[in-house]
Amino acid sequence: MFNTRKNTQNEVEFVSMEDLVPEDHLLRKIDKYIDFSFIPERVRPYYCEDNGRPSLDPLILFKMMFIGYIYGIRSERQLEREIQMNIAYRWFLGLKLTDPVPHHSTISWNRRMRFKDTDIFQEIFDESVMQAINHKMVGGRVLFTDSTHLKANANKHKFIKEEVEVETREYVEELNKAIEEDRVKYGKKPLKEKEEVNETKEIRKSTTDPDCGFMSRDNKQEMFCYLDHRTTDIKYNIITDAFVTPGNVHDSVPYLKRLDRQISRFDFNVEAVALDSGYLTNPICKGLFDREIFGVIAHRRYQPTRGLFQKWKFTYDADTDVYVCPNGEQLNYRTTTREGYREYKSDSKKCTNCPLLQQCTRSKNKQKVVTRHVWEEHKEKVRLNRLSSGGKILYKYRKETVERSFADSKELHGLRYCRLRGIKNASEQVLLTAACQNMKKIANHLAKLG
Repeated sequence: MFNTRKNTQNEVEFVSMEDLVPEDHLLRKIDKYIDFSFIPERVRPYYCEDNGRPSLDPLILFKMMFIGYIYGIRSERQLEREIQMNIAYRWFLGLKLTDPVPHHSTISWNRRMRFKDTDIFQEIFDESVMQAINHKMVGGRVLFTDSTHLKANANKHKFIKEEVEVETREYVEELNKAIEEDRVKYGKKPLKEKEEVNETKEIRKSTTDPDCGFMSRDNKQEMFCYLDHRTTDIKYNIITDAFVTPGNVHDSVPYLKRLDRQISRFDFNVEAVALDSGYLTNPICKGLFDREIFGVIAHRRYQPTRGLFQKWKFTYDADTDVYVCPNGEQLNYRTTTREGYREYKSDSKKCTNCPLLQQCTRSKNKQKVVTRHVWEEHKEKVRLNRLSSGGKILYKYRKETVERSFADSKELHGLRYCRLRGIKNASEQVLLTAACQNMKKIANHLAKLG
């Protein structure tokens, strides 16, 4: 029998919020298995004990932010409206149906004033890792690292060109020492001290967000962005490190420092790492060797000069310390450059009549030069690691771990674009997104265990 329902929107009912939130709701799991008691203690130093009006409970403030990052709500105004209407959000915050929702400006004020220049967001992320460790969800033995761009809130056409000093890499002193030792080994004179000249380069600096960097890479869109450098653990893909740099910083620059931070902060005993080809540099290969870590790094494809032999066709003989060309002639050591490369040169007299000369070199003096870095042996060991059966298996896990983590953060948590401008705000977004991803994994895993 046909029937229509009468208007019941104005009826008054006595209901329990506990009955309105499903038992298997994600926020129920997070509330049950994640310990938030550390937050009030961590933020207490930033509040006045005996002056001013009573503050909003800091736990409610941070839980509001967690809701925004868990469900990818990019606007704090929209977050306020969603909490106003969503019963599960109210339940998670401890608000009654008639309680007013904290104003969205409360979040921005605390970010700009109370928590400015503090490490509170890093501490919250670290705590999420520690709780995962306590639940035996992090092994700390095998780590995967990669970076992804986070599009800045900046127009790529609005910029100025600026000359900036090239930063000195942390490994320079160690490399200079290795160069001097190498020259002594071959009986070469020490290099003269180089006059300190600050090298500069021209960059594009956004007039909208000066902290971001202009990224220009092959097969990628040019844009102003930040880079999220992320590390995950193989066991349950828990994010163990998240670090933000401008988009024009190379992936390899912060890697070893961030690896050391994880080892010291979480007492990891790292045995192996798997990295993308952007990390295949001599300093990183040397750093992994010094730390006794099995490194697997993807092969980097080089574009050789058209018509000339590729470098791998010149075989290095470690016993005699010479290179052998495709025609069977030797290239002997001549010197070690200031940049850390040994130069192996051929005999120009023999090269003049060589049938393969046109495929070997186009130099006017008919002499072939092959370079080899003083730390090249460490890079070769990493190449062998990649080709080993264990290395091949390990590298395949990248797409299931760190790449999957990036995909989730972009598709589910709104990490494609910066919500706010400035590297501090970008770091907050990345750290809290990563912390919320960890919370979800911990809660879902423990819920399955019962």
